Amino acid sequence: MKLRSDSFQDGQSIPGEYAFCVIDPKSHVMLSDNRNPHLAWDDVPAGTRSFVLICHDVDVPSRPDDLFKDDREIPSTLPRVDFYHWVLVDIPAGESSSPAGRYSKEVTPRGKAGPATPQGTRQGINDYTGWFASDHDMNGDYYGYDGPCPPWNDSILHRYVFTLYALDVERVAVDGKFSGPDVLKAIEGHVLAKAAIAGTYTLNPRLA
Repeated sequence: MKLRSDSFQDGQSIPGEYAFCVIDPKSHVMLSDNRNPHLAWDDVPAGTRSFVLICHDVDVPSRPDDLFKDDREIPSTLPRVDFYHWVLVDIPAGESSSPAGRYSKEVTPRGKAGPATPQGTRQGINDYTGWFASDHDMNGDYYGYDGPCPPWNDSILHRYVFTLYALDVERVAVDGKFSGPDVLKAIEGHVLAKAAIAGTYTLNPRLA
């Protein structure tokens, strides 16, 4: 199975229109268009009954000590953890692409609704749900896609991995407010094939 995107090239920078934030010279960052990127796939294995799509940042700082400090950068040696940006399940087996902007077209304070979508798929919550939990203006359940917004003082480019899973079931056995790890656990033993591409993103002007 192969996965590609017309929105960015594998291993290259993700354009700002597909990010949660872009660089602002005065305030470090400002909100962006937050559109989900285009994705398309082929060479699907026989017996596929649905697809799952997950996007996660593999380079999130494991500790907040140096976050958003004007006088320092987050060191590249700091251990990194995952941050889930998109969890989409029950994509019909007959589909072979997802257009840009189908699932997200803007930043939505307090999150987008879910899990059901007008397309008949379901979306889990992404990790902005936890990130904004203590923010009076932004807290809520962030279903679906919300794009990159890495720390503006991080010393490394962040990598955003989009992974498509072909499954032998029509519906993933998750309900309610489910997360990326919930889905990965639920699809164990049901994956016929998977394919991935990754884009990079930074809000550090030194790296941009």
